[in-house]
This record gives sequence, C-alpha cells and structure tokens, in this order.
Amino acid sequence: MRRRVLNPLLGVLRQGLSPTQLALTVALGVAFGLIPVLGVTTLFSTFAAVRLRLNVAALLLISHLMSPLQLLLLIPLLQLGARVVGDGTDTELTLTQLQYLLSTDWMEAAQLLWRATLGGFLLWLLGSLVLVPGLFYGLRPVFDRMARRQAK
Repeated sequence: MRRRVLNPLLGVLRQGLSPTQLALTVALGVAFGLIPVLGVTTLFSTFAAVRLRLNVAALLLISHLMSPLQLLLLIPLLQLGARVVGDGTDTELTLTQLQYLLSTDWMEAAQLLWRATLGGFLLWLLGSLVLVPGLFYGLRPVFDRMARRQAK
C-alpha cells in the first residue's frame, strides 16, 4: 500500500502540486474512474486536468485505479439507468432480454442500451455531486498534514 499508493502521492506533492490541488486531483480521479460509460475515463480526466491545471498523469493514474470498482458498478448503474430513463415499456435490462433483442430487433436493443447508458450517466453525475466535494474536503486536511511532514 505504501509503495503503490502513498509514495506516488508524496512524489506528486514533491513535484509542486499543493495539497488542495492534490485533494482535487484525487476527488476528480475517483469520480471519473467510476463513470458508467466505458472508454471516456481518459478523455474526461485529461480534459479536467488540463482545464483545472492539475497533474494529468496523477489524475489519470487515480481514475484508472478505479477500474475494478467501475466494472463492478457498471451493470447495476445501467440497470437502474434503464429504469430512470425508460419509455414506459419494459425497461428491465437483463442479459437474457438483451440477447433476445439483439437476435430479433437490434434497433430496440440499441435504444435500450442508449437509455441505460444515459440513465447511468445521469445517476453517476448526481452521485459525483456528493462524492467529489466529500472527498475533496475530507482529503485536503490529510494532504496538508502530509505536506507539513514532508517539509520538515
């Protein structure tokens, strides 16, 4: 744990990131790492890091460390998202239903996946509105303490 997580974070502190910037990097990295749309983690993380003048490599590292948890949350978020953005018909997203739709009506399968992805993204966005500030304000004092110890 120390070698794989703590030492790289201390290295980022040594590279000039303030504790506040590091807390924001971690908070955004966790949030972007959990997005329920595969393939956009790198795009969102890089854009946010460049826009907010954060360390791109650190943000990408943290977001990609969240990949196992992202995969665990993907199916439940898509299932819940299909219900949230459903069109009033049967919106239950199951593997059996998806296989049936792909073999009989691929357009309906694409619409179901689109609704599920959109709903999952909206749910992730709502969750991120709580997660990012919580992590940011929770980690900032920790990184302040780490920076003070590093300076001694």
